[in-house]
Amino acid sequence: GSSFKLDLPSDMKSRGLHPVFHSSLLRIHVPNDDRRFPNRVQLLSPSLGAEPAESSEWPVEKFISHSGAGDALIFKVLWKTGDHSWEPIANVKHLDALSSYLEALGVSSITEL
Repeated sequence: GSSFKLDLPSDMKSRGLHPVFHSSLLRIHVPNDDRRFPNRVQLLSPSLGAEPAESSEWPVEKFISHSGAGDALIFKVLWKTGDHSWEPIANVKHLDALSSYLEALGVSSITEL
């Protein structure tokens, strides 16, 4: 398998997204069909035409599962767009949905996972 380094937009870099992806994760870009998904752009862009504010975050539906421990802890996140991704703890530790996930598991801290 091969990996590719992508030239990511600055907002993705500032969120800590690593630019190297395995080839199996890459797909051809298909533009949004506004007739089929009329609200998708608004859902993904809290401030259209501007850099997102520090407090803005991508809308999360819920956390699905987790793997690893400590700094290597990763979480499977279901986004409100219907997409899901595995995210490192550093990218999601501030999200309210993480508290709900921990509560559902009956733990009070990520150190208990």
